[in-house]
Amino acid sequence: MADRSLEGMALPLEVRARLAELELELSEGDITQKGYEKKRSKLIGAYLPQPPTANGAAVVRCRLQPGEGAPRRPFRSAHIGVCDIREAAARERAASAAGSRPLFYFRFGVDQALPQERRAPVTPSSASRYHRRRSSGSRDERYRSDVHTEAVQAALAKHKERKMAVPMPSKRRSLVVQTSMDAYTPPDTSSGSEDEGSVQGDSQGTPTSSQGSINMEHWISQAIHGSTTSTTSSSSTQSGGSGAAHRLADVMAQTHIENHSAPPDVTTYTSEHSIQVERPQGSTTSRTAPKYGNAELMETGDGVPVSSRVSAKIQQLVNTLKRPKRPPLREFFVDDFEELLEVQQPDPNQPKPEGAQMLATRGEQLGVVTNWPPSLEAALQRWGTISPKAPCLTTMDTNGKPLYILTYGKLWTRSMKVAYNILHKLGTKQEPMVRPGDRVALVFPNNDPAAFMVAFYGCLLAEVVPVPIEVPLTRKDAGSQQIGFLLGSCGVTVALTSDACHKGLPKSPTGEIPQFKGWPKLLWFVTESKHLSKPPRDWFPHIKDANNDTAYIEYKTCKDGSVLGVTVTRIALLTHCQALTQACGYTEAETIVNVLDFKKDVGLWHGILTSKGLRQEVICPCASSPEALTVAIRRPTDDSNQPPGRGVLSMHGLTYGVIRVDSEEKLSVLTVQDVGLVMPGAIMCSVKPDGIPQLCRTDEIGELCVCAAATGTSYYGLSGMTKNTFEVFPMTSSGAPISEYPFIRTGLLGFVGPGGLVFVVGKMDGLMVVSGRRHNADDIVATALAVEPMKFVYRGRIAVFSVTVLHDERIVIVAEQRPDSTEEDSFQWMSRVLQAIDSIHQVGVYCLALVPANTLPKTPLGGIHLSETKQLFLEGSLHPCNVLMCPHTCVTNLPKPRQKQPEIGPASVMVGNLVSGKRIAQASGRDLGQIEDNDQARKFLFLSEVLQWRAQTTPDHVLYTLLNCRGTIANSLTCVQLHKRAEKIAVMLMERGHLQDGDHVALVYPPGIDLIAAFYGCLYAGCVPITVRPPHPQNIATTLPTVKMIVEVSRSACLMTTQLICKLLRSREAAAAVDVRTWPLILDTDDLPKKRPAQIYKPSNPDTLAYLDFSVSTTGMLAGVKMSHAATSAFCRSIKLQCELYPSREVAICLDPYCGLGFVLWCLCSVYSGHQSILIPPSELETNPALWLLAVSQYKVRDTFCSYSVMELCTKGLGSQTESLKARGLDLSRVRTCVVVAEERPRISLTQSFSKLFKDLGLHPRAVSTSFGCRVNLAICLQGTSGPDPTTVYVDMRALRHDRVRLVERGSPHSLPLMESGKILPGVRIIIANPETKGPLGDSHLGEIWVHSAHNASGYFTIYGDESLQSDHFNSRLSFGDTQTIWARTGYLGFLRRTELTDANGERHDALYVVGALDEAMELRGMRYHPIDIETSVIRAHKSVTECAVFTWTNLLVVVVELDGSEQEALDLVPLVTNVVLEEHYLIVGVVVVVDIGVIPINSRGEKQRMHLRDGFLADQLDPIYVAYNM
Repeated sequence: MADRSLEGMALPLEVRARLAELELELSEGDITQKGYEKKRSKLIGAYLPQPPTANGAAVVRCRLQPGEGAPRRPFRSAHIGVCDIREAAARERAASAAGSRPLFYFRFGVDQALPQERRAPVTPSSASRYHRRRSSGSRDERYRSDVHTEAVQAALAKHKERKMAVPMPSKRRSLVVQTSMDAYTPPDTSSGSEDEGSVQGDSQGTPTSSQGSINMEHWISQAIHGSTTSTTSSSSTQSGGSGAAHRLADVMAQTHIENHSAPPDVTTYTSEHSIQVERPQGSTTSRTAPKYGNAELMETGDGVPVSSRVSAKIQQLVNTLKRPKRPPLREFFVDDFEELLEVQQPDPNQPKPEGAQMLATRGEQLGVVTNWPPSLEAALQRWGTISPKAPCLTTMDTNGKPLYILTYGKLWTRSMKVAYNILHKLGTKQEPMVRPGDRVALVFPNNDPAAFMVAFYGCLLAEVVPVPIEVPLTRKDAGSQQIGFLLGSCGVTVALTSDACHKGLPKSPTGEIPQFKGWPKLLWFVTESKHLSKPPRDWFPHIKDANNDTAYIEYKTCKDGSVLGVTVTRIALLTHCQALTQACGYTEAETIVNVLDFKKDVGLWHGILTSKGLRQEVICPCASSPEALTVAIRRPTDDSNQPPGRGVLSMHGLTYGVIRVDSEEKLSVLTVQDVGLVMPGAIMCSVKPDGIPQLCRTDEIGELCVCAAATGTSYYGLSGMTKNTFEVFPMTSSGAPISEYPFIRTGLLGFVGPGGLVFVVGKMDGLMVVSGRRHNADDIVATALAVEPMKFVYRGRIAVFSVTVLHDERIVIVAEQRPDSTEEDSFQWMSRVLQAIDSIHQVGVYCLALVPANTLPKTPLGGIHLSETKQLFLEGSLHPCNVLMCPHTCVTNLPKPRQKQPEIGPASVMVGNLVSGKRIAQASGRDLGQIEDNDQARKFLFLSEVLQWRAQTTPDHVLYTLLNCRGTIANSLTCVQLHKRAEKIAVMLMERGHLQDGDHVALVYPPGIDLIAAFYGCLYAGCVPITVRPPHPQNIATTLPTVKMIVEVSRSACLMTTQLICKLLRSREAAAAVDVRTWPLILDTDDLPKKRPAQIYKPSNPDTLAYLDFSVSTTGMLAGVKMSHAATSAFCRSIKLQCELYPSREVAICLDPYCGLGFVLWCLCSVYSGHQSILIPPSELETNPALWLLAVSQYKVRDTFCSYSVMELCTKGLGSQTESLKARGLDLSRVRTCVVVAEERPRISLTQSFSKLFKDLGLHPRAVSTSFGCRVNLAICLQGTSGPDPTTVYVDMRALRHDRVRLVERGSPHSLPLMESGKILPGVRIIIANPETKGPLGDSHLGEIWVHSAHNASGYFTIYGDESLQSDHFNSRLSFGDTQTIWARTGYLGFLRRTELTDANGERHDALYVVGALDEAMELRGMRYHPIDIETSVIRAHKSVTECAVFTWTNLLVVVVELDGSEQEALDLVPLVTNVVLEEHYLIVGVVVVVDIGVIPINSRGEKQRMHLRDGFLADQLDPIYVAYNM
């Protein structure tokens, strides 16, 4: 924070100490920002320098020889005893600045051994959680080393030359929160990470100015982007604006875009000229009024807008991705059709270990001293009675003043008192709560070591087993649930605590301590003397020699967040104390200072147990782990000139587990110092980290294992895990064990160097194996923290972990950013971190996320709780404020792109199919010619004649009933009523409209009876009707242009409508949207003439045009198809036969009547078959979702038709109301067929949830099915009443990408369920053809569905009359085999399977499965992907994703997700979306766009308009919440 400018100043120590305190007060919220500024300026006013010179010293200066680089982690605290830890900040700082002791740097301090996962840190700053005082240095200092920082700067300077252009993400304003420091709430008391304190405040070491200036110049010469990047934070003031501006200029310079050509057209047949229409929600619009706001659209020749920020960013991303990547070790695993996942092949040049097999190293003999006490309790008894006045422990306050002195006498008497009370005062005499051997929890704050010590020895004396844990601060502390599980499994029922701590615990309103989440029920017992009864004179604790009983249990947090209890026996405890005393040369009456956490690990052992002291002259680093206790310790020497052992190791070698000494000039080296020698009485070796415990070679990194009496013995209650860790028998290469005694895995990675010195380079828990190379989380943290601006990461709070995506570990970095950093700062820092890690570690970062300060989950001591952070990341609840994903650079193991074989012709494919016994995929419905039925309507060629015949023979038979939103009949039509209205309309057309036969008439009506009458009126007058959806009165601007466009494209001479819509078309709002003067003649049918026509028109030829069917495809194409009279009659007959429709039937229809099968069912079928149609306009369901189902129940309907939108509305709207509907008498048990009318792959999840939901209301799951139609044939399949139930198959999605069909079992990986699209209609023939070669395909191939039928449409109706397109779509022939039949191409991919079921006519049934539209399919990496599959995966990825649409742009996959949640969740979705698409589809997402609900446009059939969405995105009209460009 503010001390950036101080580091160059020579301030007196007391001023520095006072400043440190001020800073801590500010961070803890004890003073305001203003007060802080005031006091600070007062303090340093006198010392403010002139403009800073070059000697702004580096923050932590290594005091070895100037040429000597020090390892990265200054380790401050091994000469430490029991004291209050709070004074660490000021005192340590003063001491190091005063230069009173040589300061060694040491790569793995005591904490090293702690599993990286946040064990309660052993940290000086782990001061009480009530009075924590932290130095400003916090965790980033722990990882700081100039050498490393310099390496990072040099690496970045190299990158500068290459200029990486990274497009910045776009954020909605509301997400860009500029938190000013004043408004910022003071952070909570913690600082740094789990063990950050092992350094504390070396930040003020002032080196000589000459040294500083050399380094400064060196760094400045390597500065990045013209802004300085020295390690001194003092220079960071310069790296603000200008550098950022430079950088943006660089980026912009690279993104000058000429003209974006549109992406290659993946469609095989979208005509240049077919009109593209943008589809907003539920209606059509024209280009002139885009749905997304009012930005002007610039278009390229083929209608793709380019003038946009977005396209520029995408182009920039494409340019960046074109740059050569590091060649992957092995470019791909082969995803052949057989899907061979090949493991990455080892790099032939990788370093391999060459040394001889190592020998186990022995520590010196554990000396036998005659007067060793036989147990620790005996020692306490001895000192407590011989020298009761000798001080045993002194607690200091923050200024180093003694607060409290505990003498051996007091310790002895108080421990006895605690022991007596535990055994005799809990429970009753007959039923004591605690018996010897039981476990009890010790819960003491960090500022009260004396109380802890008393309680610990009290437990030892009472022979109960203490389990020291952290004080739970809230009910939801990160990780406290797992601690609770440990207490539960240990059977803990009593927790000992101090008075102050007991008062500080969270309380319920009644004053009771609540049960913490996951914790057992505990009795809290305060151990202060005043609360305890005095033991009787004759009571004496039973003190026996140390044995194999458990002395205490120390908790250890694993990498995955689970907590284990390591049991330590009494004999191990005693032996460990003896070994430490011998190794450190402790003698009586020495003092040791401990600033470690005294509850566990090294702090517990040196402070509480040995109670003797390290000598003052030197720091002796040691390595330890919960399982093996102290592993090694550097012995104190009298010779202060003897430098410690150190090694400069190649980072590249380390990633392969090989030790290679390197020179310090290299950037990617790791400098380590030894952690001393093996402990007295112990044997050490290193074994391969995975697989069988085989001894390493001398130049190989392995896991250190020790064999000694002084170690833990088991994980409490976990015998399997205990065996793998505590009972390891290392093997030689020949397979012989090296010892009959078991070794213990320490969890530390390292090697034994020359002279028996032990070197530790990492922890097993921090290990990440990426593409076969090992990286240590700590090393990556150190590199990230060395990136300018140094103080960017708030208090050094940064977490590094790996997640498994697509068969490999991927590195994720999550850091808290300073509250005052801008978007640009963040982004600049992120791109630099990526470059630095790439240069130094040669590994890509998969995801870099920044979160606001103080939001990562904390361990009890204020560090970052790693596993909880990872958990939040994976479940999408981390809420980052910035995210940068780099899948393009990291993921190198994608399957090989598929190569198409161009030379294989259709003939050889067919022969190949025949040879391999696969049948050619073709099928047909029943033959219309052979069906004998008494169909009276067959004798008429035209529907107009059928209506006249019905009006004469059954005049009063009701054909149509229209329901309103209350479910009552709004209107109905009998045969004769319809005939008479049609006649009047015909007169109107001829007299008022002066129309000739063959003229086109647009019918603009709401769904209802008027539309039907107008349609037959047109037929009676010889005109050609076109049904058009009316404009939406609330949304005229976007819906009216579509109406206008259809009217113009269809060349309508006249427009018929109701009076209301008539007014709307000429209104002021309409004039704003379109040119109302160019409407054709508008006729209002509410006012009809009273006369009949002289004659009813009869067409001369059945092949003349009956009506035009206009519809917008999912790709946004407006296409009208021509339906002849013959096709119309054949269509009606086919449906009549399939659904067995007769005049006595009632059919409920809840569909939009404007195009396709919906129109045919609404307007035509009843007239042809004579059944009664109950019409339910879908728009009425918005006010009454139960309307359709209530009507079906009330009219006892057996057959009903609906759309997916209707089904979805019922599923969502009625989900919770099934009970009340049942009470209202809703009964669906009579429904035989409930058909969803669709032009897409069946939405199996929706139909299944609909069936499940309404099963209780009698709906038979077999009744629900789908139909399939398209532009060339409005209905190819329809379930119908007879014939087998629709079947579902599971296909392998990976094979499908290669256009193959491979059936798999349900639930197998990569399986995709596909439901048959209903039965093939009578008179329809289907064949599956290769869309490219037009050759017939076998059963096992995915191909285009071609159809031959009497009710095929006869062609497109377009302004241009594009013959080539027309002939291709409506008049195609196979290139081989049956080359005579004329087929129509549907434009949909699918396949046929012959099932075991039999049809009504006894034949085996052929099922058609529709997979997706050809022009929606995306060609990526040579494979064919269907958007819906990727969308399904994405919707499952996070609970807040309600809808998703994907499309491609210049070979980048763009994923648009609708977010149902707060905007803060937007960034959580980016990693999850990227992960799921990689895992399930082997695709890298290029852009993730997070938008509001309802932005993805949907047409009237409920289909997504992806191309329209793409145009809106590229024209920058979506107003997205967040756009992430994956690198």
